[in-house]
Amino acid sequence: MTHFKLPTRDLSFRLTGGLGKAVLLVHGMTGAPGEMKFLAKRLHRRGLSVAAPLLAGHGVDEPTLLQTTWQDWLGSVRAAYRGLRADHDEVFIAGICVGGALGLALAAEDPSVAGVAVYSMTYKYDGWNMKRWYSGVRPLVEPFAGLPLVRRLSFVEPYPFGLKDERLRDGMAAAQGAVIPGALDRVPLGAMAEMHWLADHLDAVGPLIHQPTLILHARDDDMSHPRNAYRLRKVLGGPVRLHLLDDCYHMIHVDRQRDLVGELTADFCGAPPAPRRDPRPLREAADA
Repeated sequence: MTHFKLPTRDLSFRLTGGLGKAVLLVHGMTGAPGEMKFLAKRLHRRGLSVAAPLLAGHGVDEPTLLQTTWQDWLGSVRAAYRGLRADHDEVFIAGICVGGALGLALAAEDPSVAGVAVYSMTYKYDGWNMKRWYSGVRPLVEPFAGLPLVRRLSFVEPYPFGLKDERLRDGMAAAQGAVIPGALDRVPLGAMAEMHWLADHLDAVGPLIHQPTLILHARDDDMSHPRNAYRLRKVLGGPVRLHLLDDCYHMIHVDRQRDLVGELTADFCGAPPAPRRDPRPLREAADA
């Protein structure tokens, strides 16, 4: 845990619903709460309360991020969860990539978590648009991840930025990735190492997670191959539903099928039924 005061920005938000149920929305590594607004509005229309906190070290710059660990990020999720749980009967957690992994880590330690939705789980950056060294960098970086010079090395998230929607990704390209307030367009190797250590922790505690889990992943994820989703399903101790989406890339909660992601998540959380806008049938992923 960090024992010093980090620079912060108030980027979190909350919407109150009328069902007595809430969803804690957790952004990804180097992301910010603003990326969860599409999803938040969809869930809120289904009657659910939503809250999106800012993870420790995020929302400022790379040096600030590198002062934190995945345990600090989990501390942010834990505190936000307790705040929601105090005035709601049930609280679910939904998160993208690292955000989803943090939700599962909290579910392992707190059985009151009602369930977790995990979007685009990432054990490795092994999608079709990732350079081969991204997935192979782990054994080279982790032994030296505590060294400042190594931790500060970073790479730019490549075009198309996890987005199949041309309008969204071209907007990010024009803004040089600075579309979401507080989000970073570079991934420091120190933060990547923390992501891997969080994944190791999840493998260890997965059998202790007995709450329902919803795993959503794009078939054509440009950053993390669907094998990441199947790997996660195998380690969890509770009931799991895994769906592969067919018209989006990594950022499924903001990409072309963001409405479908919202509806599937609301259904998972037990919100009142709503007509599904996507007319195509969605089949649960088969075993791999």
